[in-house]
Amino acid sequence: MKILKGAEVSAKIKEEVAQIAAGLQEVPKLAIIRVGENPDDMSYERGATKKMEAFGLRVESYHFPADISDGEFKEEFQKINGDADVTGILMLRPLPKQICEKDIERMIDPKKDLDGISPENIAKVFAGDSSGFAPCTAEAVMEVLRANEILVEGKRVTVVGRSMVVGKPLAMLMLKANGTVTMCHTRTRDLKGACQNAEILVAAAGKAKMLNGDYVGQDAVVLDVGINVDEDGKLCGDVDFGSLEGKAAAATPVPGGVGAVTTAVLAKHLVQAAQRR
Repeated sequence: MKILKGAEVSAKIKEEVAQIAAGLQEVPKLAIIRVGENPDDMSYERGATKKMEAFGLRVESYHFPADISDGEFKEEFQKINGDADVTGILMLRPLPKQICEKDIERMIDPKKDLDGISPENIAKVFAGDSSGFAPCTAEAVMEVLRANEILVEGKRVTVVGRSMVVGKPLAMLMLKANGTVTMCHTRTRDLKGACQNAEILVAAAGKAKMLNGDYVGQDAVVLDVGINVDEDGKLCGDVDFGSLEGKAAAATPVPGGVGAVTTAVLAKHLVQAAQRR
């Protein structure tokens, strides 16, 4: 079984980013906005900051207290959103309950919306219009396939998970690449059968080790988007990686797989935003 490592894909994206950046007048700047002290958000922010710096791009973090009012946050958000020096924005979510997240999604400038949360970018993804930004994790899956020269066209693709962060937009990206897509979730009847039928299987349900080798068809490609903590407190995916040997032709590990590519896609979106500007 071939292990599809994120670091190798990230290195290829870094070359692409460097080529685009070389043609720009100035170094693009990413604004990372975080409300509160959620450990997952803080971990992702550290990873994104490290990646931007490694790619030679500018990054600035904006932190707000968890109890900030809806009105006050929107006022601060609009300042960042309207700042000409900010090329792109990464809004860490979910936001605290007192802030209307839907309003922020509508407020964000679609040209700066690098993680595809605005209605305009979502509509473009569903319309197959590549001038919008797709969510970084969904696009990271496509980058892993592309970098490893795994064709989607004509293949049976099963996506387990229906979130707007990964499942739904990824299904649209797979369709655009001419895959034949089946969307599943935790309530799908005969989930095992749907997964076994797939030539490309994507696990994005957010449930630790919910899929094992029994769910995988012979020589399928398995892409694990899940980031969970198992009963031993170790990081794991939605797939029991150890059970894939002898079944899958190739698979992404967790950690070190799709997650490692997500921040590289964010960097690529940043330079693309600067280029389009």
